[in-house]
Amino acid sequence: MFKIYADVLEDSALDQFMSAMDKDFTVKGALMPDAHTGYDLPIGAVVATDGVVVPSWVGYDIGCGMSAIRLDLSKDYVKHFARRIYDSLNSAIPVGFNRHDSPQDWDGSSPLTDISSTLFNDAALMQLGTLGGGNHFLEIGYDDNDDTWMIVHSGSRRFGHSIATHYMGLGDYLDSDSDDGKAYALDLDFGLEYALANRELIINKALDAIGAIGDRDTFINRNHNHAELKDGLWIHRKGATHAELGMMGVIPGNMRDGSFIVRGLGNPDSLCSSSHGAGRVLGRRRAKRDLNVDDFHDTMTGIVANVDASTLDESPFAYKNIFDVMKAQDDLVETVAWVRPLVNVKG
Repeated sequence: MFKIYADVLEDSALDQFMSAMDKDFTVKGALMPDAHTGYDLPIGAVVATDGVVVPSWVGYDIGCGMSAIRLDLSKDYVKHFARRIYDSLNSAIPVGFNRHDSPQDWDGSSPLTDISSTLFNDAALMQLGTLGGGNHFLEIGYDDNDDTWMIVHSGSRRFGHSIATHYMGLGDYLDSDSDDGKAYALDLDFGLEYALANRELIINKALDAIGAIGDRDTFINRNHNHAELKDGLWIHRKGATHAELGMMGVIPGNMRDGSFIVRGLGNPDSLCSSSHGAGRVLGRRRAKRDLNVDDFHDTMTGIVANVDASTLDESPFAYKNIFDVMKAQDDLVETVAWVRPLVNVKG
């Protein structure tokens, strides 16, 4: 049993999804409207399995997700000081391959296995509170009420990637009751905790850098790369946002069109999930080959961001239309706020 919400979908993504649905241990699946080809399983896929957990169906960036918090700054203040804010954020938050000069103070509470205890070292703590590259970003924007928000998209950095690499190397899937399956579940939980701590530290350092206060009552965290045990089944979400009834989430669009604060509707057809973004229509190499920097620059008017050849693969033209994507999932989430960007920091 499966449901496909995507109107725009490559044949290769559909082939990946149907291959997953044909597995003996697969019970149910759904493909979100932002779906596109990924590694082994499409980005934007949700798959429920019985007695089996599949590390590649979570992906390399364990716990990658979105956090958002409302700020005490006015829209006019952010617009007026946008360049200064951008420079302050860039100075405070390492991006790309950069990291902090010293380990950050964090222990975590989830138990470690022999694998994660080896990987959780000073290098991992030096990457804590760093943005990374690709489509990860730190953004400040405003909603229809002119309230301002800080939004972060980042994950578990090399630490999560190393965990995933180890367990993917053990085979195509793991029996969830096996020693390896149980160890992966523990390390997955620690990776999710690390990814959340990473986003929280980014936000805290960013708030300090620009002299802002975040309303902690509005803080939202929702990751889109995980597996959870629910009602006896393992629900794998790879590039899909958890959207139980009443659950708050953030769905980013692109550098120009901003992000949506959403509330889940708990639709069982999507395994209580929604898209994790707009979804790519151009791969990174093709985007840099085919898109035009001048067009990219022109469409980003009014937004302070790194807009040049180095970020051309993140141009809005490389993504599906986020407004079409949101319409395609109006039975999965309801929009609480649309946050238009004023400042965007990207690695």
